[in-house]
Amino acid sequence: MKQVKQGMTRRDLIGGVGAATLLTVSGGHVFAQGKEEIKFATLMDFTKVYTFVSVEYNQAQRDYISMINATGGVDGHPVKLIVHDHASEPQRGIALYNQAREQGAILTDFLSTPVSNAMVPRVLKDHIPMLTIAHGRGDAIDGEVFPYVFPAMANYWSQAALIIQHIRDHDGGLKDKKIAHVHIDSGFGREPIPVFQALAEREGFEYQGFPYPSPGTEQTSTWSSVRRFKPDRVILWGAGPGQAVSVRGAISNGIPVENLYSVIWMNETDAHAIGEKEAVGLKRFTGVNTGTDLPVLQRIMSEVIDKGAGSGEKDKVGTTYYNIGVASMAIAVEGARLALKELGGPLTGEKLKQGMEMIKDFDAEGLMPPLTLSSKDHQGGGWGRITQWNGSAWEPISDWNHAYQDEVIWPLARESAAKFKAENA
Repeated sequence: MKQVKQGMTRRDLIGGVGAATLLTVSGGHVFAQGKEEIKFATLMDFTKVYTFVSVEYNQAQRDYISMINATGGVDGHPVKLIVHDHASEPQRGIALYNQAREQGAILTDFLSTPVSNAMVPRVLKDHIPMLTIAHGRGDAIDGEVFPYVFPAMANYWSQAALIIQHIRDHDGGLKDKKIAHVHIDSGFGREPIPVFQALAEREGFEYQGFPYPSPGTEQTSTWSSVRRFKPDRVILWGAGPGQAVSVRGAISNGIPVENLYSVIWMNETDAHAIGEKEAVGLKRFTGVNTGTDLPVLQRIMSEVIDKGAGSGEKDKVGTTYYNIGVASMAIAVEGARLALKELGGPLTGEKLKQGMEMIKDFDAEGLMPPLTLSSKDHQGGGWGRITQWNGSAWEPISDWNHAYQDEVIWPLARESAAKFKAENA
């Protein structure tokens, strides 16, 4: 058994997952004989595209599972994580998925839109639930067409809708406003365009998109175009280092920081890169609360971090991406708990899927908005909130809310899901 130590560096992490290590986190708890292991596969990009989020996110997943095992597992069943690096390469992801499935994994999380999209047909065929929290197909919220795909948090369409609703309700309405969508020129960056277009027609604002080339380190000409558009509000749709570049581009072109909103991928590191004072007023969508004062984070601290058994840097515990990672495993464990309670063991992918669809009003003790999943809705309503950088932390400036679900989000999802179903009949 390989134990992940406190203070593990990114190089250590990459070396471990690159060697295709099977990680068993038991927290020192002795489990009763006859209780089968529950295996989850967290197959992610630790080396290429999504390193800005994968390391913190997976650190949290490991720490949460360590805490679960240290406190008795899931109804006495220990949980194992199978962790590998797919480098955001679909073919590599498929190969690692096959290995994990052979090892008994009943849930996968790829945290990469290219890889998870490529895996959709496989998990549907194999009946293996796949988490696609804050990534993946927008139409996968339709559980009837995608029964084994679980966004389980507001997808990008719902995030875009909530930002627009917040501007409507808190920034003086939408009619005749100019809203700029500054985005990386990729599938991810273009994902919310149909939502913005539909809402512009519905609410009477002028929408215009402004793409910039990947990886986002050069945006000068894009921001010159944004300045000429004279937007009332700007919605940033990027991730990683490009986010700080976007905010600095806005500032240098005379656009106030308080007029900027961001998709979920804006965290504490980005605010520090911009400048703690310079970033004051910046707003973003979030699907979790941050900090370590939350009960579930307190248990991770006492059972794992304070005992020197953490899987990464201690100062990352409680940050945005860390807490999203905690939420991901909390949802998976809750699904497993309900499946064991209602269906009995040993768990299978089919049973776990049914357990996930039994989740009702689950907020991981205040970590996230109450989540209810069903066989029809694998998103859970698209809830989130807007937070604002106050100079030292992200401060909530709205309650948990969701927006335009029946009017815009679900019609788009059903139309897209019907097309997928017809093409894959």
